[in-house]
Amino acid sequence: MTAASEMLESWDREAVWHAFTQMAEYEPLLIERAHGCTLVDVDGREFLDGVSNLWCNIHGHGHPRLDQAIRDQLSKVAHVTSLGLSNPTTIRLAKRLTELVPAGLQHVFFASDGSSAIEIALKMAFQYWRQCPDPRPAKTKYLAFCEAYHGDTLGSVSVGGVARFHEMFRPLLFDVVRLPAPDGYRRPPDVSRDTACEYYLSLLETTLAERHGEIAALVIEPLIQAAAGMVTHPPGFLRGVRELTQRYGVLLIADEVATGFGRTGKLFACEHEQVVPDLLCLGKGLTGGYLPMSATVATGEIWRAFLGSYADGRTFYHGHTFTGNPLAAAVALATLDVFDDERTLCGLPDKINRLAEHLARLAAHPHVGDVRQCGLMAGVELVQDRRTKQPYPWCEKRGYRVCGHALAEGVWLRPLGNVVVIMPPLAVRLDELDRICIAVERGIAVATSS
Repeated sequence: MTAASEMLESWDREAVWHAFTQMAEYEPLLIERAHGCTLVDVDGREFLDGVSNLWCNIHGHGHPRLDQAIRDQLSKVAHVTSLGLSNPTTIRLAKRLTELVPAGLQHVFFASDGSSAIEIALKMAFQYWRQCPDPRPAKTKYLAFCEAYHGDTLGSVSVGGVARFHEMFRPLLFDVVRLPAPDGYRRPPDVSRDTACEYYLSLLETTLAERHGEIAALVIEPLIQAAAGMVTHPPGFLRGVRELTQRYGVLLIADEVATGFGRTGKLFACEHEQVVPDLLCLGKGLTGGYLPMSATVATGEIWRAFLGSYADGRTFYHGHTFTGNPLAAAVALATLDVFDDERTLCGLPDKINRLAEHLARLAAHPHVGDVRQCGLMAGVELVQDRRTKQPYPWCEKRGYRVCGHALAEGVWLRPLGNVVVIMPPLAVRLDELDRICIAVERGIAVATSS
C-alpha cells in the first residue's frame, strides 16, 4: 500500500460517514476504477462485483455507450430544473418509459432515488382520494408487509418493516396497516408451500374487507422482498393482490426500485403475473447504475385527478432541485438502448439457470436453511439448525464472514445479516458467475466451521 493510499484510508475513516456502516469497525476498500463486472482498488487489486454496487449496475462498469451518452449530453446542458422548464432528453426518457412499463401507466414524475419515488407515490395516493371524482377523504392509511423495505426517508420508512433498520425511528413514523410477509420459507406451521399463496391472500382479503374505507394504497415489492433477505413470494400472490385491491377500491403501489430493469428476468417484475399497478416506482437500474435518478409512473386516472386551474389548488406540490436531470436522463436512455441492441433480456435465461445450478448445490450444505432466487436475484440463508430454522445470532456476523472470505478470493459481496446476497450485473459472464458462487460456497464452509 502506498503512502497516498494510506492517507485516503485515514480520511475515509475520519471524514466520510458511510451508509449502514458501524464506523468504529469500518475497514476501507477504496475503488478507484472499474471495467465490466470488475472493480479495481487504489492498489490495483481486482474484485468481481457480485452485488452490482448495491443492486444498481446493469450493463457493467465503464460501458462505452453509457459513457458517451453522458459526454454528449454534457456538451449541451448538465441540468435544467423541472419547475417551469423542461429539456428534450428528459422528455424523450419519459415518453420511452411510458412505452415500456405495463400498459396504462402513462405519466412520469422524476426524482433522484428510490426512497423519493416511494414518497411521491404515497403523497400522490393520499391526494388522489381527495380530488378524484368520488372523493374519499377517510382514506389516509397505507397497507404494507412486515420486513418490507422501501427506502430511508420517513414516509418510506413508515411503510417499511425491517426492524433492525427502522425501529429506532418509530416515534417519528405514521401508523401503517401491516400484514405478515408472504414468506415461502418461514411460514406458519400449518401452512405448506402449496397453500401459502391462498393463506396470505386470505389474510389480505380479511383486512381489506374490514378496513378498505380507510386504506389509500397497498405498497408491495413485487415477487421478492430484497432487503428482507431476498424473501420470495408464492407464485400468484402478486396477481391476487392486484385483484383484491381493485375489488376493494385500494390503490396499488409497486416498488420496483430493486426488481425493475431485468433483475427478475423480465424488464419489470409485474410482467411475470400480468399486473398493472396504479403507481410504479423505479430507480437503481434506471440509469444502469451510473447516476441518481428515479421515477414514479402513474395511470391516467390518477393524473386526471390533479388537473384543474391554478385557483383549484389541485397541483401536486412536490419536487426536487435535480428532478429530471438531463445527464441522468441521457444515460437512462442509453441504458434502454443497450437493453435492445445487446438483447440483454434474451441472454438472461442461461445465466439464471447457471445461478440456479449453483444454488441447488449450496442448498445441500448443513448450515444453509434456504436458497431463494428470482431471476438474477438470489439469497442464501445461513442457519444454526436446518430442522428448526434457528438462525445464527445476528451479532456473530456469519454473513459478513462469508463475504470476507469471498473478498480474499477477489469477489465483492454484501450480506443481509445471515443471508448472503448474490446479485451481479446483468452483463455478468457465465465464468464470472461461477467464480462468484464458488467463492460463496467456500466462504460458507469457512464461516460455519465453528
